[in-house]
Amino acid sequence: MLALVTSHLLVAFLLPPVAMRHTRAAYLVAALPPAAALCWALAHTAAVLAGDQPVERVTWSATLGLEFVFRLDALALVMTLLVSGIGVLVLLYSRWYFETPSGDAKRSAPLLLAFAGAMFGLVLADHLLTLYIFWELTTICSFLLVGQSGVSRESRRASLQALLVTTLGGLVMLLGFIVLGESSGTYRISQLAAEPPAGSAAAVATGLILVGAFTKSAQVPFHNWLPAAMVAPTPISAYLHAASMVKAGVFLVGRLTPVLSEVSYLPVVTAMFGLLTMFVGGWRALREYDLKLLLAYGTVSQLGFLMVLAGSGSYTGELALAGMLLAHGAFKATLFLVIGIVDHQTGTRDIRELSGVGRRLPWVATVAVLAAMSMAGVPPMIGFVAKEAAFEAYLGGGSVAVVEAGIVLGSVLTVAYTARLLVGGFASKRGTMPTEVHPTPAGMLLPPAVTALLCLALGVAYPLTDELAATYAERAVGGSGDYHLGLWHGFKLPLLFSLITLLGGLALAACNPELNRLRDRLPRPLQAQRGYERVMGSLERLAVGVTGRVQVGSLPTYLGIILLTVLIVPGSVLLLRVTPIEQLRWWDNVLQLPLALVILIAAAGVLRATRRITAVLLVGVIGYAIGGMFIVGGGPDLALTQFLVETLTLIAFVLVLRRLPARFTETPSSRRVRLPKVLISLAGGVFVGFAALIFSSARDTPSAVSREYLERAEEGTSATNVVNAIIIDFRAFDTVGELSVLAVAATGVASLVLSAGSARRRKHARSDRESRFTAGRLPGEGGGKGRT
Repeated sequence: MLALVTSHLLVAFLLPPVAMRHTRAAYLVAALPPAAALCWALAHTAAVLAGDQPVERVTWSATLGLEFVFRLDALALVMTLLVSGIGVLVLLYSRWYFETPSGDAKRSAPLLLAFAGAMFGLVLADHLLTLYIFWELTTICSFLLVGQSGVSRESRRASLQALLVTTLGGLVMLLGFIVLGESSGTYRISQLAAEPPAGSAAAVATGLILVGAFTKSAQVPFHNWLPAAMVAPTPISAYLHAASMVKAGVFLVGRLTPVLSEVSYLPVVTAMFGLLTMFVGGWRALREYDLKLLLAYGTVSQLGFLMVLAGSGSYTGELALAGMLLAHGAFKATLFLVIGIVDHQTGTRDIRELSGVGRRLPWVATVAVLAAMSMAGVPPMIGFVAKEAAFEAYLGGGSVAVVEAGIVLGSVLTVAYTARLLVGGFASKRGTMPTEVHPTPAGMLLPPAVTALLCLALGVAYPLTDELAATYAERAVGGSGDYHLGLWHGFKLPLLFSLITLLGGLALAACNPELNRLRDRLPRPLQAQRGYERVMGSLERLAVGVTGRVQVGSLPTYLGIILLTVLIVPGSVLLLRVTPIEQLRWWDNVLQLPLALVILIAAAGVLRATRRITAVLLVGVIGYAIGGMFIVGGGPDLALTQFLVETLTLIAFVLVLRRLPARFTETPSSRRVRLPKVLISLAGGVFVGFAALIFSSARDTPSAVSREYLERAEEGTSATNVVNAIIIDFRAFDTVGELSVLAVAATGVASLVLSAGSARRRKHARSDRESRFTAGRLPGEGGGKGRT
């Protein structure tokens, strides 16, 4: 598994030179790693369905417990089929979509492959931190793919918006992972599922994790980044924002459902946000004229539907989730690729300008109809099979009935915008001239045809789909159920709900023009995009205000802010967690007293000094006295380093101060200004002093590393001074680094000395020339009017 993930990233790293010279061939090369991953997943399908779960573990920091752990179970298999299978088809489609070797075409092939590798690693991850690493890799790839070259202002804004929203959610999710892992004692997802955590820590972690899932899967109120990302080329939208990346949040909730089974509010929250997202996305899709934006809002709506199922926690709900993941990936990828063909062959995606495209592109229209039937839930498509299971999952009274009603109403909206898509994109319209259409290359039509046939095949071959979905559902809820995916379950309520959604959706689509005219006259007080822009504008104004008041060009202000931050953040924690200091000694050696007195007198002298050179010399006295402390404490090597650094610093200061005024030139500050400085300085000094005492007394026994140093110093290095053994032998690279720093500092000081001497010689030479020139002139030859 690790080899497959690494091969994606390695080939993506090596692909740019190929893409620069042979752009179309680069997409064929890029399709090879996902194809290998797909074949590998298919080869392990029988084992996974039998209950076997291949696991691969690579430890990269045993001491810290950091490792890469991958596991192929039923849910990972479903997602792998989508990520790798659709990835291959999208890359092959891109070979025809990017006709000319433009910049977008050259950079998209390696980035799409890198994204496929990151997504593949994400779905296989069995470790929370492994999952987070690949989670953020998909965010970075999405940012680069949406932004492309960054020439367009619209693409820059869309990519930045997607990056900010999903990264913020990812950071909150990481905090949830840490809370969950630390409170449970393990970050392995399979171990967490075997012993689900409970209590307040699990409840808090669930809320934090849901934020990350909602932002990634475009749930309300974070959904607006997904339609904005439609500025990307169509193959990128089809792969990232329909078939794979946006499902990461849904996948995460489904993956952690057995882990968070003890958190009671999970089904309620996912149902509430999922239904709201389903309504908002479907409602917005009914008013869009751009086919791609219509599909984008339809994707938002479908993601809400998937989120409802992911958090259900019931056997039938999880069964429906697995079926709907396959269905949504197949029909939404098909429709995006079809819209790409329409745009590519006609030059427009506006349904007000398209007319008669279905007659001129009959095969494209046929493919679109197959995918649309699955999206609307028409038998015998996989969309119908999965939606019937969803209706079955929420049959009952009480709050479950509310969710059932919400799913039915959301499905009505789905049928309505599906009809709007087909009629707007392919039907002939009165009063609109037939659209000029160019023939479609067979290679461009083949990938969406495959996914469209997959919608039909998964529905007709429902026993195989049911076996795969049931394997996941049993693992998710810890048991089996009586329901099975199928095309016929008798004359029951789910069949009635399917009929209601189809008829109601068609009726709503017929009334949609009048509904849009009415909606245009209604106020729109709440808009997610407007809210995002206001939040970002407020943050920008706040940043400008804070920067204008803090970054004022005053060194005392900067030092004061740093000290205040130290006092507020770690200082408050130190006060809350302070422990009594035991066995406090005022000194270990009597020589420490006069050295401490010298340090205090020199520090006071610095405060009272009026000449720059005096202040620098007193600071040097403080440094040399600290070196004396090291000698008294038994660290001559540290003292030698201190003396050397102090000498170099003193020389550098003296050389620089030669070009500055001898005295400090600032005007005396008022008492109102001096008092805060004095208070902050005293508080900072007191904090550092007490912190040093508390930290030094916090450990009463040596750590494991210190014990190893002590035991191995004399035997391994023949050294009786453990500090010398650490510096010279155990951590020699650190010593080399310190020596490099000293060498750089010495070089800088030498450069200052040499430059000062050179400047002095040039000055003397210039003075000599001027004196000789003046001495060689006759009286009265001063130039100007004095010449005769």
